[in-house]
Amino acid sequence: MIENRTKNRLLLILLMFLTAHIQAQTGQPLSIDSCYAKARRNYPLIKQFGLIEKSKSYSLDNVSKGYLPQITVAGQATYQSDVTQPMLNQNLPGALPLFETISKDQYKLYGEVVQPITDLFTLGNHKDLVDINAGVEAQKIEVELYRLFERIDQLFFGMLLVELQVEQNEIVKKDILAGIEKTTAAIANGTALKSNLSLLKAELLKAEQRTTELKVGWKSYADMLSLFTHEMVTPDTKLQKPPVPQFSAAINRPELQLYELQKNAFDVQGNIVNTKNLPRFSLFFQGGAGRPALNFLSNDFEGYYYTGLRINWNISSFYTSGNEKDILQFNRESVELQKETFLFNTNLIVQQQMNETAKTEALINTDEEIIALRVEIKNAARNQLENGTISAIDYVSYVNAEDQARQNLLLHQVQLLMVLYNNKTTTGNHN
Repeated sequence: MIENRTKNRLLLILLMFLTAHIQAQTGQPLSIDSCYAKARRNYPLIKQFGLIEKSKSYSLDNVSKGYLPQITVAGQATYQSDVTQPMLNQNLPGALPLFETISKDQYKLYGEVVQPITDLFTLGNHKDLVDINAGVEAQKIEVELYRLFERIDQLFFGMLLVELQVEQNEIVKKDILAGIEKTTAAIANGTALKSNLSLLKAELLKAEQRTTELKVGWKSYADMLSLFTHEMVTPDTKLQKPPVPQFSAAINRPELQLYELQKNAFDVQGNIVNTKNLPRFSLFFQGGAGRPALNFLSNDFEGYYYTGLRINWNISSFYTSGNEKDILQFNRESVELQKETFLFNTNLIVQQQMNETAKTEALINTDEEIIALRVEIKNAARNQLENGTISAIDYVSYVNAEDQARQNLLLHQVQLLMVLYNNKTTTGNHN
């Protein structure tokens, strides 16, 4: 058994590497929608749907058997202290008895077939309840699976932000390398100090260190995303930047459907409570053999049968039906209160997301203006560095200022995507 598990793990790892290799060869980027689909398909809880469907099938089959005739086989053997004596035997002293005396040991073996009539019209409610309860359980799983959207959002956008930061860091390295080139030329011309060149080289090493740190953080995100999607995410994997979605305030979360299904279940249970107060009609047939049989004056084993219509009305069910209906009504109101609370809290989050979206869009517009100004300042500083009118420290500060402005823009762009996709998850508008 351990060997089989080891083989399965090796096969899974091999499959993941093959998938990553094919993906790298084709150059197909990894989209967030594909991550959603793969995470849902491979999440262990998805198997619960099949179990619920099987349980529902068996339960419906059991309810359907309520339409079938009910068969009972019974018997008894008794001994009694006295039996009925025919009066004619007692009024003729000394004469032979006209009727045979019944034995005190008596026996009875019979079978009875009962065909319910009332249940033919009421079992439909039980079928509806089985169907709705299965729907409730399935919807609970949908609610749990829906939380995968939040986890994938965190991992995917975390990786995307790191990728953009790595790209921006490469731009910083190019600017520093350009400064090194110009400083080297200035040193050769005697217009710059060697300490300026050392300072720029140190800044270049710092930028390379940052690239290393960013890639390690990216790998942490990628390893977790691989576990969710069951596909290896490697440094060769490229992420597809998702389109900017529209902000939505309409709530279509799976929890709302769960609340409705629960209320429907209470409605069906109310119908079942009503049917409990109905009289139970049934057809029956009983046949068997006994001593005595239907002819109580005969002391012989004889067969017998009788058939007819039977009614059974449990009046005591009226004692509790009122309370049962009240309990169901309380449950409906409780579910409705849960729904209202859920909508209230969700609308609060949506309002916060709306404000965050407006703020981030305003910051992005300002970031673009700041970057344009910082680029002009840096380019002017690069020429001044070449001419020896400013130090390397001054140039690095201008490069870092532009880098910070670009980092802010990247951060705000990803934050905008995150808040909009979080809005899709919060409102349930992924489809």
